[in-house]
Amino acid sequence: SPLSPGWLPALQLVRRGSKAVTRHWKAMHFQRQKLMAVTEYLPPRPAVPPSCLPRAEETRQEDDGYARVLRRQVEEAFRENRMIAVCQYNSMPGEDVVMMKHYLRKHNIEVKFFLNEIVRPVLSQSKYKNLLPLFVGRNVLLVSRETKAKEMLRVLKGVPQINLLGACIDDTILSRKGVENFARLPPLEAAQGQTAGALALLPSQTSSLLQRGSVYLTALLDRHIQQLQAAETGSPAEPSPPQTSSE
Repeated sequence: SPLSPGWLPALQLVRRGSKAVTRHWKAMHFQRQKLMAVTEYLPPRPAVPPSCLPRAEETRQEDDGYARVLRRQVEEAFRENRMIAVCQYNSMPGEDVVMMKHYLRKHNIEVKFFLNEIVRPVLSQSKYKNLLPLFVGRNVLLVSRETKAKEMLRVLKGVPQINLLGACIDDTILSRKGVENFARLPPLEAAQGQTAGALALLPSQTSSLLQRGSVYLTALLDRHIQQLQAAETGSPAEPSPPQTSSE
């Protein structure tokens, strides 16, 4: 008879969880292993070894025209300027960048932004390849047709976001310390004048030393002649002026 709506069984069986595992891994039979090994497919060897075959021509990817233009600009910057300074560029407001460019332009120093992907291939094939370790991260180039190292350091002193890493001045690669030492040197005209004065001083001293003996001998002979003339006339000889040794 059907159960009444208000009656429930005292015991209910409910199956929970995953199903029972009915298959386990079983090692392949030894005879089957031998059969699989014997029937394994072996591809035939090529008649000509691959190393003896001609290499396939590699398809060269043409460079982008814009990349070639940028590389040409990098080459011109290194060829036409006597001072190329490599600096690390940190993020700074646009107004500060404009002011920095303005102060540097007063000393004929230009600011160049080039990607490392453009600069590194150009430098690797030129005489400036020793500058490659400096191009890591985001860099900026300060170029000038004159060696304005002192003015550049004075402007960069007020811009902490730009850190000088190194420079190439007159085809000579310098570190930051080398650039600072170069800035302390006197101008070229003053250095040339000092060198010319030092070189002219030695010949003048040599000439005076060579003429010292003859001048002293001439003074002694004049004194002797005066004494002889005074003895003949009977008048006292005039005292000779004291001789000063010329250095």
